[in-house]
Amino acid sequence: MDKPVNATSSGLLPPYLKAGDKIAITCPAKKLPNPMTDAIALLQSWELEVIIGDTLDASWHQFAGDDAFRARDFQRFIDDDSIKAIIAARGGYGTVRMIDMVDFSRFAANPKWVVGFSDITLLHAHLFANFNAPSIHGQMPMTIPDASARSLDTLRRALFGEEISYRLNPNPLNRLGEGEGLLIGGNLSILLSASGSVSDMDYTGKILFIEDIGEYLYSIDRMLRTLKRAGKLQNLRGLVVGGFSDLKDNDIPFGQTVPQIVMEVVKDYDYPVCFDFPGGHVPDNCSLVLGKQLNLSVSANYAALKYT
Repeated sequence: MDKPVNATSSGLLPPYLKAGDKIAITCPAKKLPNPMTDAIALLQSWELEVIIGDTLDASWHQFAGDDAFRARDFQRFIDDDSIKAIIAARGGYGTVRMIDMVDFSRFAANPKWVVGFSDITLLHAHLFANFNAPSIHGQMPMTIPDASARSLDTLRRALFGEEISYRLNPNPLNRLGEGEGLLIGGNLSILLSASGSVSDMDYTGKILFIEDIGEYLYSIDRMLRTLKRAGKLQNLRGLVVGGFSDLKDNDIPFGQTVPQIVMEVVKDYDYPVCFDFPGGHVPDNCSLVLGKQLNLSVSANYAALKYT
């Protein structure tokens, strides 16, 4: 089980990658439909040595092996000090079924980058909540064949410690202002499911990023209001809204868009809010380093995200 540490304000910063480093691909959740040929070739083109987990060709119902099997595969790479990054091959569902079988104590002694999005939000939250450790919200091997060139370059830059910043076009519902804080977040549904658990984060003073896929509009409204009632939205320094893809509605329309829902929920607060960040279940899923200090500046002409 986990052994949380008293991390400094800078957290357990993993070393950035360099040519020749070993990285691992594993499946903590749903099984893969196809080999990861394109992803392996891309990572090798970055001069990285790719180690393949046993879960990549495993199957147990919808999962990449049973829960204990997936936990062992992840544990293997946590405990191997020669592995400098662990990339989740895909999301889906299943990380919550295996995460409590993993002993993260070696991670505390030898932190490494964990990469993924969607269901992998639980790992991001867990590492930050327990170790104050940064991780990378970005493209995964399964999404790489359809990924934009820009998003893949941001993943490379994040892994190798190169500068990442974003300048977004204005959205009429953006709330202007400037805020700075550690960036947290990911998939809204997974963030909500972590509430009250050992993987739950302290949202106070943070900049929150959210995205989701396949949800009903009323469900997005309910999840955001649940976070608000739990006090998690009150003391943010900023809110960044990414892609909300493949949304559904009821026969009687909900009557609000996602930006309208968000702004109604946070209308009592004064921190900056920006929409249309290219992150989430979209081809242009640009990387964010979660757990790192970020400046969010939202003006009438643009919104800017810059790490400090």
